[in-house]
Amino acid sequence: MSHVLVTGGAGYIGSHACKALAQAGFTPVVYDNLSTGWQDAVKFGPFEQGDLLDRARLDAVFGRWQPVAVMHFAALSQVGEAMTKPGLYWRNNVTGSLTLIEAAVEAGCLDFVFSSTCATYGEQDNVVLDEDSPQQPLNAYGASKRAIEDILRDFDYAFGLKYVIFRYFNVAGADPEAEVGEFHQPETHLVPLMLDAIAGKRPALTLHGTDYDTPDGTCIRDYVHVCDLVDAHVLGLKWLQDKRGSRVFNLGTGRGFSVREVVDASRAVTNTEVPITEGPRRAGDATKLVSGSTRAEAELGWQPQRSTLDQMIADAWRWQRTGHYER
Repeated sequence: MSHVLVTGGAGYIGSHACKALAQAGFTPVVYDNLSTGWQDAVKFGPFEQGDLLDRARLDAVFGRWQPVAVMHFAALSQVGEAMTKPGLYWRNNVTGSLTLIEAAVEAGCLDFVFSSTCATYGEQDNVVLDEDSPQQPLNAYGASKRAIEDILRDFDYAFGLKYVIFRYFNVAGADPEAEVGEFHQPETHLVPLMLDAIAGKRPALTLHGTDYDTPDGTCIRDYVHVCDLVDAHVLGLKWLQDKRGSRVFNLGTGRGFSVREVVDASRAVTNTEVPITEGPRRAGDATKLVSGSTRAEAELGWQPQRSTLDQMIADAWRWQRTGHYER
């Protein structure tokens, strides 16, 4: 059975990707330093603890498992933190990814699936965002992801490293079987924050900005279910194995929802009122980010199955009630 090295495989999206890979006949090898991930989430293949900045450790892992591909999720990803600690993001995300890419090339592992972000596009209101839209990131998180994309292009030219880059929009939901789910410390994502407020685990959900130029004053995002997202990653891996070359894909549904609309949907799904407080905008947040691309559907055959607000919230609510990981 072919091994795939999954960096950040103990995190939210990475753990779901490991389950999808296992179901597709691969053995995911998780490489994670557990700074934000959870060892309890490593359920579908072997675990190697290590840091992306540790080249010797990476070389040993590549040598031991001889992976046929890398699926790279490991990154710092908090927009607020990226605004105040940019050096941390450039060092961890960019230098760490460069170290990983160099180790992969040295090991002859030349298929690379990269978790990028719509944050590379920055603030482009009323613009349909597709893969050719200008990249104008507002913060060190988006800028670091754009830089890694550039590194991958250079390594394709120099060494034949082939990549699939996924720029995805807001990820939500959880494994329908509740084997893995979303749990961050601190939590910064809308849906789990909202469900924690509903469950009484925090006093209220804070709306960060109610004066955006949107119909209800809250910012708008395109939400995609985590299971649909990782299905695309498996399709991307197969794209590379079929020798179809390097490619960039947006992953979104093409429909945006405001924060207040997500709150309304949560109220309906859980049959519980969401306690809310209003706060100022967060630096680095764009007003509206919605995908306008159909490339993943047309070229990969990707068909999102669970990316409705009701389904994403229902799956996240099921996970929230079944328990979280423990340190």
